[in-house]
Amino acid sequence: MSALKAARVATFTYFALNGFLLGLWLVHIPTVEDRTGITHAELGRLLLLLGLGAFLGMRVGGKVTDRLGVKLVVPLAGVVCSVTAFLPGIAFDQWTLGAALLIFGFGNGLIDVSMNAHAVVVERHYNRPVMSAFHATWSLGGVAAALTGARTLGWELSPATTLGAAAVLGVIVSLVTARLLLDEKEEQHATEQTGAKRKAPRKIWIMAVLALLVMLSEGAANDWSVLHLQDVLDASPEIAAFAYGAFATTMTVGRLIADRVTAKIGPMAVLRWGSVIGAAGIATAALSPVIWLALVGWAIAGIGLSGTVPQLFSAAGHAEPGAAGVNVSRVAGLGYLGVLAGPAVIGWLTHFVPLNIAFLLPVALCLVAALSAGVLRTASTEERVSA
Repeated sequence: MSALKAARVATFTYFALNGFLLGLWLVHIPTVEDRTGITHAELGRLLLLLGLGAFLGMRVGGKVTDRLGVKLVVPLAGVVCSVTAFLPGIAFDQWTLGAALLIFGFGNGLIDVSMNAHAVVVERHYNRPVMSAFHATWSLGGVAAALTGARTLGWELSPATTLGAAAVLGVIVSLVTARLLLDEKEEQHATEQTGAKRKAPRKIWIMAVLALLVMLSEGAANDWSVLHLQDVLDASPEIAAFAYGAFATTMTVGRLIADRVTAKIGPMAVLRWGSVIGAAGIATAALSPVIWLALVGWAIAGIGLSGTVPQLFSAAGHAEPGAAGVNVSRVAGLGYLGVLAGPAVIGWLTHFVPLNIAFLLPVALCLVAALSAGVLRTASTEERVSA
């Protein structure tokens, strides 16, 4: 295996590890809630600390990655994320759980930015789109976590035992895989020495806002699609669960094929038409009078939105080789706020309009993203697509 292929495999590994660790926590939320004796409302507030920690981790991670390099920071972030994933499993009240989620969130944000920065380095060497497949692997890690969690919960293992074993495994995987990573510091230094013109920061912030819009729509679909089928279309809980399943499945499949599509039509077209398709899917689900059509709508939304975020991460990372970590952290950080804000905003809107009408907000946001997709029309992306 060549060094570049090995580095790509390593990147897949870290993305899968991150999805697996976060997924294991999600699977154990009900058990941890019972263990700590907190209410649903208290849990909702504590989960905001997870998001806050992730946002802080992304901000710190971007600067550290650019300063020290991905070859050092990615495995370190993997170790930190693995160790901190164990903490919610030993929490015994709302205070310890809050602290655990804040610290775990920080570790999650740290590895999120650093592994995406390394993905940008790998993509630069391949000279063709490969980013979306990494994000698909993250989703597959979550699927593995769901299967693992279902099995360990069936064995009545405690969250501390399962998360502790995952932490040990994560540390080992992070350290063993580290030697396969690429070191981009020499390349960055050469780029800086040539005086290459850097893209305007305004363009990065536009990408960050677009990430917020698209990821807010993703968050709304993830958290409200099941309730939509139950409350609006009177679907049974078993049938309603297929709404999230349809969205998540097509999202994963879409990311597996998005790189090939991007290579043919370019990242700008993927963002533009993906957002349009996503808007059409959400609108179909929201306005559908029957269950089967709503499920089709959520499936269409997943396939449409699947390739949008990876294009924004990739473009931000390629904009300035010497500042890939910081730029990715800006886009990822604001996008992550969108994931957190989406469910809350939809919930707030339901005080004034029915749930299906509230979904017209993410429809509008996706259309705004489609109209603004021209921000990805850059020399670097055009060169990679033509190559």
